[in-house]
Amino acid sequence: MAGGERPLQGLRALCRVLLFLSQFCILSGGEQSQALAQSIKDPGPTRTFTVVPRAAESTEIPPYVMKCPSNGLCSRLPADCIDCTTNFSCIYGKPVTFDCAVKPSVTCVDQDFKSQKNFIINMTCRFCWQLPETDYECTNSTSCMTVSCPRQRYPANCTVRDHVHCLGNRTFPKMLYCNWTGGYKWSTALALSLQVQVGVHVQLTVGLP
Repeated sequence: MAGGERPLQGLRALCRVLLFLSQFCILSGGEQSQALAQSIKDPGPTRTFTVVPRAAESTEIPPYVMKCPSNGLCSRLPADCIDCTTNFSCIYGKPVTFDCAVKPSVTCVDQDFKSQKNFIINMTCRFCWQLPETDYECTNSTSCMTVSCPRQRYPANCTVRDHVHCLGNRTFPKMLYCNWTGGYKWSTALALSLQVQVGVHVQLTVGLP
């Protein structure tokens, strides 16, 4: 009898072990399922990635290019087409040489018609406002109404001509003589006034006994 109970006791012990293991697996699987469900419900902090588009290459032509003759002599390019390393300590009125380079999109050549980017220019050491009147253009005023002496002046804005090189700002203010009166140039009005005076003087002279 005792020998028959031993296998039964061993079988019962094995069943208890199997039952314990099955319950442990169920509990472990439930906790993992809950953790997985929680992670799905609350994914945590999210990261945002911003995609920056690549800047398109500009194909716009700079406005100064319209003033720059293509494949011309670099030394004769307008001032707006080049950048020069100037020296303001040069002696006024003396010849001076400056190193220059063409601006982007500008093409020019040297005396041998070879493409050139860097070159030198020869000029006279002086500021733009010190140039002779033939080297710049100024705004006119038609509101001047005088032929009196001394002649009146008016404030004008002057701009250096393209082919002229100088130091400082190429646009500058200047006080100019008023050259308009009643819609006529001062010189024309003065000539007419002199003619009238001469005519009156002749009439008076002829009328004398």
